[in-house]
Amino acid sequence: MIKTAELGQLLDTLCPMFVLVDGKGRVEQVGPTLQKLRPDQPMAGQNFLDIFELVRPRSIKTIAALMTVPDRKLHLRFQDQPQTAFKGLIAPFPGGSGAVINLSFGISILDAVRDYSLTSTDFPGTDLAIELLYLVEANSAAMEASRSLNLRLQGAMLAAEEQAYTDTLTGLKNRRAMDHILGHLISAKSSFAMMHLDLDFFKSVNDRLGHAAGDYVLQQAAKIMLDVTRSDDTVARVGGDEFVLIFKGMNDRTKLDGIAGRLISRLCKPMQFDGATCRISASIGTALSTQFEVPKAEDILHAADLALYAAKRSGRSCHRFYCELSDAQHSG
Repeated sequence: MIKTAELGQLLDTLCPMFVLVDGKGRVEQVGPTLQKLRPDQPMAGQNFLDIFELVRPRSIKTIAALMTVPDRKLHLRFQDQPQTAFKGLIAPFPGGSGAVINLSFGISILDAVRDYSLTSTDFPGTDLAIELLYLVEANSAAMEASRSLNLRLQGAMLAAEEQAYTDTLTGLKNRRAMDHILGHLISAKSSFAMMHLDLDFFKSVNDRLGHAAGDYVLQQAAKIMLDVTRSDDTVARVGGDEFVLIFKGMNDRTKLDGIAGRLISRLCKPMQFDGATCRISASIGTALSTQFEVPKAEDILHAADLALYAAKRSGRSCHRFYCELSDAQHSG
């Protein structure tokens, strides 16, 4: 008959989470993986039920009674923390001289691998846990690759969307973006002010100094508009030298007139390009959404446009409100 020591050596290879107990329930040997879970607490010599709490069958209190369990299936967990759960199968020796209890993690294997830093070498080669661990690792790698791809796609989509709403020369919003923002403000019933700004004498810069100078002037004008406005205001280039500025929640005419004045003052300052002086100015017309009983984007744009032309007729380099127009021009 095989000796206990020899049996233990076989079990180390075949089921490294075994427990070999004598007839009184004292642990004689344990598998290397099971001992790895409690490296500072040697299990050999202790009572099996002092190490493990029997969850099912609950009525069993002794090893002798445990050996008589009909289906011999067990559910256990450690008495101390962490209370890792196990599934077990008991195989009694003839004559009640002891038993081999083989344990496994069951569905808690992923937690156990994480908590105890287990690897494939801690399981027998035929254990399905190995395949499960490989599947989990493969799934984790696939999920990470999928997340990385999704992030790249989202980044590309955001970049494409940003490009679709951006004027490439100045970096400002374009007309499409302006239409989108106006639609959102109107649907949300938010009040706002709209300025229509046109650069005076810009054509003469283009004609005299060329398109490179004209592009430079447009870029500098865009920087001035961004500098004068708030971070949550909208500045859009809607034509060659035409811009629309949208001020959400602003209806104060004094503040708006001050902003327009600062814009005109700074845009009137000469700009130097390649040794040449570029001189422009700005005319601005402003309309308020609150001037309309039922605000519509096209109506407010038209009103700001009328105010702009009134400013140009007043000698340019000035600002006019839509409400300052004559009745013949649909003043509000």
